[in-house]
Amino acid sequence: MVSKGWFIPYIKENQKLFALVLFLGAIAVFSASMLMYTSGFLISKAATRPENILMVYVPIVAVRTFGISRSAARYAERLASHQLILTMIEKMRVRLYDMAERSAKQTKLGTGEMLGLLSEDVERLQDAYLKTIFPSIGALLLYAASIGALGLFSWPFAGLMLLYMALLVFVFPYITVLVNRTRQIQMKKGRNELYSHLTDAVMGVSDWLFSGRQNDFVEGYERKEAKLLALESAKHRFIRLRQFLAQLVIGGAVVLVVYWSGSVVQAGSMPHTLIAAFVLVLFPLTEAFLPLSDAAGDIPVYQHAVSRLNHYEEQSYEGLVERKAADESLVSDGVEAVCFDQVTFGYEVDQHVLKHFSFSMKQGESLALLGKSGAGKSTILKLLEGAVVPNQGVVSIQGKPVQSIQEEISSYVSVLNQQPYLFDTSVLNNIRLGSPEATEEQVKEAARQVQLHDYIESLPEGYHTGVQETGVRFSGGERQRMALARILLQNTPIVVLDEPTVGLDPRTERELLETIFRVLKGKTVIWITHHLTGCEACDRMMFIEGGRIEMEGHHHDLLKENVRYQKLYEMDRPFSVV
Repeated sequence: MVSKGWFIPYIKENQKLFALVLFLGAIAVFSASMLMYTSGFLISKAATRPENILMVYVPIVAVRTFGISRSAARYAERLASHQLILTMIEKMRVRLYDMAERSAKQTKLGTGEMLGLLSEDVERLQDAYLKTIFPSIGALLLYAASIGALGLFSWPFAGLMLLYMALLVFVFPYITVLVNRTRQIQMKKGRNELYSHLTDAVMGVSDWLFSGRQNDFVEGYERKEAKLLALESAKHRFIRLRQFLAQLVIGGAVVLVVYWSGSVVQAGSMPHTLIAAFVLVLFPLTEAFLPLSDAAGDIPVYQHAVSRLNHYEEQSYEGLVERKAADESLVSDGVEAVCFDQVTFGYEVDQHVLKHFSFSMKQGESLALLGKSGAGKSTILKLLEGAVVPNQGVVSIQGKPVQSIQEEISSYVSVLNQQPYLFDTSVLNNIRLGSPEATEEQVKEAARQVQLHDYIESLPEGYHTGVQETGVRFSGGERQRMALARILLQNTPIVVLDEPTVGLDPRTERELLETIFRVLKGKTVIWITHHLTGCEACDRMMFIEGGRIEMEGHHHDLLKENVRYQKLYEMDRPFSVV
């Protein structure tokens, strides 16, 4: 299912811009080399005290021309290369986000891993182009061109320099790869582990503080960070040593060129004014060769980044075709509003939250979904919303697999949860979130249905009263009614109540439940709850335990026939008479 790699396809898509970057880079290096060459010639020629300034006028113009063209070409090359990189990285990020979305639905990609992919792997691909691919191709072309140009003067000496400069172009980069391969991969893995470790800690910071073990976390993090710093120090020590040896090689090249050019001048084959020109041209050439070692040293990191991206992309596609085929084959021709057909799901491969779980609901039916914490109630909500994908089986809404209507899921399902969020704006705008196109009269009608209109009108500015951040000026019951008004405007056929009465006093809870079931009459309602208060208002009750349906039926039937339900009802409603 993985469609393409992370390098060649993007280069092919932008091959014209890629060729332009290489061309501008070659022009910049050529201009720099010719600037030093003509400067050396000009210095030597001027030292001979020419009789007329016109004798050095051409070199003077050439120096100014190559000086300007070097800067202009380098600037244009930077603009073109960054435009190319931004174009490719944009497409890579879209591809990565699609991959992350697929992985998140299968719970295969953690937040820390996602941060590692974004901050490390994709950024490494950017560095691969800017610091490795472009400089390396340019340096190799320059290496070949410079040896060829030198061959016009002396092929034997050109052959000697071919072998000697190979130390900078091939030998040092190869040694760098051998020495730093393991170290670079360890550093990259260490940074990814730190991302995951820190992300988990931030999300669970309250638990660290409450347990009194915050120092343990800090010490563990510092130990991992110290290992990473030790690897970086060893890497920098090697780089300093390599750079010192590279400067010795450059010094040796200068000696060789001085010796060769001097001998050629003595033989009368070349004017003495070119000695300085040949020596000075070495410096821009070697400046282009030196980054090759650093570029080669990062190759293992790029390989590791690409392998991680490929791994997660392949993982994100796992089972996609099978699930699509299963969706098409398992969905029946019925008109159930909600259908779970042999659904198996687990957040871990060997730990299933739901096992061959099946149930269906007709339009307008209400269901109370009960079970202890961890039984799978919230997982059912995630599956219904398409936030996660079942490992087996299919979840459908009105005969359509949830994954096929993922983009329009908000028009099928709305959720009233425990703590609905109210934004720091007016009451009118908060309710209108359910339907941005709703008129003010429609908003007021929704508020009337949830018995909130009179209270809102009594506020100083009525519906234009600010609710303050998170709706702190309203009570819990009032916030829930406001969220319920949103749902009425949203007008979806299916409504999920995710324990909306948690934290409310018994009277407010009873009144809110009566309002909810009254205004949602005719809609398919799934009520996720922990206790039995108000469940008699539902058409059906379902108890989940161990990922399976333990009990199912109407409240009155279960109360008459099921001994376990009778005991649960007595414990939850101790003052009721059975």
